[in-house]
Amino acid sequence: MRLILASASPRRAELLAQAGYLFETCAADIDERVRRGEPPDAYVRRLASEKSAAVAASSATDDADRGDVLVLAADTAVVVGGKILGKPGDDRQAAAMLRRLAGRHHEVLSGVSLRRGATETGRVEKTTVWMTPLSADELAWYVSTGEGRDKAGAYAIQGVASRFIPRIDGSYSNVVGLPVALVHELIRDVCDGAVPVLHRAPQ
Repeated sequence: MRLILASASPRRAELLAQAGYLFETCAADIDERVRRGEPPDAYVRRLASEKSAAVAASSATDDADRGDVLVLAADTAVVVGGKILGKPGDDRQAAAMLRRLAGRHHEVLSGVSLRRGATETGRVEKTTVWMTPLSADELAWYVSTGEGRDKAGAYAIQGVASRFIPRIDGSYSNVVGLPVALVHELIRDVCDGAVPVLHRAPQ
């Protein structure tokens, strides 16, 4: 059984590896624009499904036809006041995003898709995140670190931004980019209760 992570994200790969999975990576190239009137949860679920479908099609082999390949994909969005915050285009956009997030709570949504042959399953994981108020100096300093430049919502909870996150409700790994417990659950479901994916030996 092969597991393919349909993502170029080093954070997702690190989370999956830390959970003990052995896997390959293959990035999916899809249109990630939000459709008119599309709710955030439907958006991330759709993108995850499209990513897994694209990689499954590009890696189709005899093994895939026999269901010996699992393709895992995810898409994560930060949502505040019903608005999706993507990755900032520059430091000015990053600062604007952080001003929206500071001193309130927001949601991190991850759509997850798992394919085995013709079978696709998935769900959306939601984590609520609280961010402290940020002074002008704190905001300018954090933006200057560059940590949030390639992150949805312009921050990384696993980095120095952790000092601004006093509380979360839900999966921590979801905020980083991949809800690992949900992934494990989906693998068991699609494999009829078994977990056939190769694992790393405990250290």
